Amino acid sequence: MEHPPDTRPPVSAYIRTLNEERMIADTVRAALRAAREVVVVDSGSSDDTVALAEGAGARVIAREWLGNGRQKRIAEDACVHDWLLDLDADEIVTPALAAEIAALFRDGAPPRRIYETPLALVPPVGRAWRAFGLQSRRKLYDRRAVRMPDHEAWDQFEVPAGEAVGALKEPILHYAFTGAAQFMAKLNRNSSVRARALPLKPRAYLALRILFGMPFYFAKKYLLQQYCRGGVYGFALAFMSAYGRWLRDVKMWERRAGCDDADAKPVSPDNNP
Repeated sequence: MEHPPDTRPPVSAYIRTLNEERMIADTVRAALRAAREVVVVDSGSSDDTVALAEGAGARVIAREWLGNGRQKRIAEDACVHDWLLDLDADEIVTPALAAEIAALFRDGAPPRRIYETPLALVPPVGRAWRAFGLQSRRKLYDRRAVRMPDHEAWDQFEVPAGEAVGALKEPILHYAFTGAAQFMAKLNRNSSVRARALPLKPRAYLALRILFGMPFYFAKKYLLQQYCRGGVYGFALAFMSAYGRWLRDVKMWERRAGCDDADAKPVSPDNNP
């Protein structure tokens, strides 16, 4: 008996995981709205992540954690299709976004080779932030044009010179954390990874950031990214985000002084809101 043709675009979605049972099944099922396959690269989950991902329709590959960008490189190589959709384990592709991606491929290859999409935070308190606090991420791309960086900390590629970037209108919904405790744990972990992996800043530069940077980090989130529209919880998230950014400066100062940060080992592919 012949199966009906797959009408989804020739796209492979990939996801990095480590103990992501909270949402991985929903994320895989949502990704399959827009992609013909979902590849999960798991770095040793001890919960039900692998079983849930496979049950939802993903192909799971086990690889030890090598770093943010390097783990995405493994995923890129494992995908069948050249067009890739980069997702975290807490990001949901909506039906509207899936339809928008499908429309790009309706008449063949899309006109651009890289597309960015808004990332809308879904906080544990209140509704999704669809109209403010949005971040742009280059999520859909042709691996023949660009690859993720071979880097321990960074996992976002630079756009090659002369390459035009298309824009998708519909957001990916980002269920980034379950509450303040998990959010602060992510910020602490990510600040350690980046303080260790990034080039060391001069002492005077770090001192100025530690002494005066906190208000600017807060203003960027609260005013420029409009977390102020999120009410009391928006204020709290802006403050915690600013603290996480400031913490990176402090940990880099410690690194310059020769301190060994025990938390600096990357253990999870987290993205902050």
